Amino acid sequence: MTYDNTLKYLVEQYPEQYIRWLLASEPTDIQILKTQLNLEPIRADSVTFLQTTNQILHLEFQTLAASTPLLPLRMLDYWVRLYRQYNCDIEQVVIFLKPTTSEAVFVEQFTARNTSHRYRVIRIWEQDPEPLLAYPGLLPLATLARTDSPQTLLEQVAVQVSMIEETATKQSISVCTQLLAGLVFDQELIRQLFRREDMRESVIYQEILQEGREEGRQSELRLVMRLLTRRLGTVTPELQSQIQELSLEQLEDLGEALLDFTTEADLVNWLNR
Repeated sequence: MTYDNTLKYLVEQYPEQYIRWLLASEPTDIQILKTQLNLEPIRADSVTFLQTTNQILHLEFQTLAASTPLLPLRMLDYWVRLYRQYNCDIEQVVIFLKPTTSEAVFVEQFTARNTSHRYRVIRIWEQDPEPLLAYPGLLPLATLARTDSPQTLLEQVAVQVSMIEETATKQSISVCTQLLAGLVFDQELIRQLFRREDMRESVIYQEILQEGREEGRQSELRLVMRLLTRRLGTVTPELQSQIQELSLEQLEDLGEALLDFTTEADLVNWLNR
């Protein structure tokens, strides 16, 4: 999820740069569309609407070749939902991030009886890094591009990042670059080339930390509810609502305390403290 969130952030912040790279056109009027598609909800990685040309650029980023359901079926599903909702031309691109020889990264279409659907596939490790070095929003992907000297390429990206004048932009691009570079480079080398202060001060890093904390809180909440149900039986909706408002630290405390609970009154007393 960290890589997904990083790339979604980059595309949403710099959509015109991804359009120039992938569509070879000059964007003039674009709009970021919601990525949760209708019917049974599924969420795409990035959906950008080019209003002037009435076209959608849909991107999916993959760190692993394996996918459930299989990626070709997912791409067909995304296309049908997008076309039903917006009724316009849709350019779909799957970008594989981590080098692999899996046959799955060479599949570019879904095929079944009476149905065939094609999309573009980019294996980023085969791409010339030069176009990616041209724009700040593409610099993180440049670390994964084709090269005979990976360390030299990473150093070149680090120099490009350090030359970004606007502080907040430099911090965010630095964080995204470090996170994506971690797919193929040793962390010690990354630390040598990039300022750690950028990581700590970056808005996107704080967002990732917050999302991680929220995911941890939700996991702890599910665990506590299962334990309470096993310990006390059914928990009333009113008590469930109170428990759902607890912080991660409070949920952890409740997880320890409930081992001594014997009745619902024990839970009520703990919540009222």
